[in-house]
Amino acid sequence: MKNNNIIRRGLSVLSVSLLIAMVSSCSDRETLDLQPYNNLYEDIAFTSAVNVDLAVMGVYNAAQNGIYKTAPDAANTPRGYVFGAAYVEQNDVRGEDMVNTATFYQLTYTATYDGGSPNNSHYWMNGYGLVNKANITIDGLKKAGETGVITPAVRDNYLGEMYFLRALAHLELLKHFSRPYNFTANASHPGIPYRTTAITSPAAIEEGLKVGRGTVAEAYTKILADLDQAELLTASKSTRSGNARITRATKEAAIALKVRAYLNMRDWTKVLTEGAKLSSAYTLTATPDVPFILANNYNNSESVFSIENSANTNPGTNAGLASMYRDRSLVCISPIIWRNPRWLLDDKRRAETAMVRTSTAGVKYVNKYKDVTNLSDGSPIMRYAEVILSMAEAYARQGNTASAITYLNMVRNRSLATPATQQYTAASFANATDLVDAIITERRIEFLGEGMRWGDIHRLLYDDLVPTPGIPAKVANSTPPGSAFTLGTPYTGPLGVAMIPKTDFRILWPIPNDEIVNNPTLAAQQNPQW
Repeated sequence: MKNNNIIRRGLSVLSVSLLIAMVSSCSDRETLDLQPYNNLYEDIAFTSAVNVDLAVMGVYNAAQNGIYKTAPDAANTPRGYVFGAAYVEQNDVRGEDMVNTATFYQLTYTATYDGGSPNNSHYWMNGYGLVNKANITIDGLKKAGETGVITPAVRDNYLGEMYFLRALAHLELLKHFSRPYNFTANASHPGIPYRTTAITSPAAIEEGLKVGRGTVAEAYTKILADLDQAELLTASKSTRSGNARITRATKEAAIALKVRAYLNMRDWTKVLTEGAKLSSAYTLTATPDVPFILANNYNNSESVFSIENSANTNPGTNAGLASMYRDRSLVCISPIIWRNPRWLLDDKRRAETAMVRTSTAGVKYVNKYKDVTNLSDGSPIMRYAEVILSMAEAYARQGNTASAITYLNMVRNRSLATPATQQYTAASFANATDLVDAIITERRIEFLGEGMRWGDIHRLLYDDLVPTPGIPAKVANSTPPGSAFTLGTPYTGPLGVAMIPKTDFRILWPIPNDEIVNNPTLAAQQNPQW
C-alpha cells in the first residue's frame, strides 16, 4: 500500500487527540495501523456533545502544537507547529528585520534549507495534518447534526471554525511553497493541494495521492469559499466570553483573514469592503504595548485571533515565544529596521521593557512575549492594526491619498510622542510610491516579532510600486555588536547574508522529501530546481 507520509502522520495525530484532547506522538509504524484508530473514531468521536467539543478542541491543539520529530522513531517534541510559535519564528527569520543569533533557525535565516530540513518539512507536514483533522471533524459535525447529538446552531458554529482553520492553513502554506498571486497574470502558476476530503482509510489515502497542486487562483477561490462559510456560520465574538473571543475563530476573524487574502490578491476594493465590516467590532488599544501585557493577551480590544498557549500546553523551551525571543535570546531585532529613519527615535514601540529589551552589550530584542516561566503568551495571528494598515494600502493604491494617510495615522499616531507635529500629512510623501513604501515600513515596525514580514516580502516580489528584490540581504547569522544599534543614521554596516533574487529557486521551500518519496503526483510537481 502506498502511503502519503504527511497524510498518515496527520491522521495519527487526529485520532489520538480526539481521545485525550491534546496532540500525542505516534511512531510511523503506529500510523500505518489505521483500523484500530478508525473503529474508535467512528464509534466514539461524535456520539456525544462532550466528545464533539473534544474533537473541535483537538483541531485547535493541532494548530498550536503539531508533531516535531528529530528522527523517524524519536519522541514527538512540542515546537509550536504551525501556529503556536513556528508561524512567528519562521516568518520572522525568513525576512531581514529579525536576526537569528545562533544555529537554531540558521537554515531558514540563510536559505540553506532543502527537502529534508526539519523546519520547512514540519511546516508542510503539520499544515496538512491540521487540514486533515479539520476535514475529519467537518464530516463528523455534519453527522452529529443529522443524528441530533448537537443542535443545528452548535453544529454550524463548529463548522465555521473548522472552515476558518482549513483556510488559514492553506493560506499559510501558499506563501512558502508557491509564488505570489500576481506572478502570472491570472495566477495560473502552481499552487498547493487544497484538501477538502478527510483521509481516514487506506482507500482515502489512495484518493488523496491523486490530488495535485492546482493553481494559485484555484487555491484562493477555495480559501475565500471557506472563509465565506466561516463568516456565515461562526458566532460573533460579541457572543463569546473570556479567552474564546480571541482564541477561537469568530465571524470577525474570518472577515479579517479575507482582508489578508484579498491584499495578497491585490483586490483593493475587496480589502476595503471586508475591512469596513470590522470598524465597529474592534478598536486599537490606546498604546501599542497593551495587547502584549500578559494579563491582556487574551482580553483586549485589538487582537482578532491568537493561538492560546498555557502552562499545560505550550511549544516548550525550544520554541516558546518568550523562550526564544527573550529568555534564550536566540532571535534579536536587526539594526536594519531598528535604524530605519521612518521609525522615529521617541516612538513608543522602542519603549524599554514594554516593547523592547536591551542586553548589557546594547543588543535589542523584542519584548512582546514575557512569560518565560509558563510560556503562556498568545501567538498573535491577526490584530486589528493589520486590517487598518491593509486598508491604508488599498486606499493608496486606488489613489485616495487622504484616506490612505488617515488610516496610516490611525496606527502610527498612538505610538508617537507628539502626534500633532509628528504625524504624516500629504506633504510627507512625494508620490504614491512613497506613500505605499511608508505603509509597508509601518507594517514592519508595528508587527516586528509577530511573524508578518515574510508575508509582505512574498506578496510584493512582483509589485508595481515597491517590489521586494527577493529575500533581502541580512545582518550575519550571529549576535550583532551593540554599536550596530546606535540611532541617528540608517544602518550601513556589513550584511553577512547576501540577497537572494526573486528569480532564485530558494524563494520557495521545497515540497519535503518524505512527501515526494510517497506521493508520485507531487513528486512530478516539485518546485523547480529542488
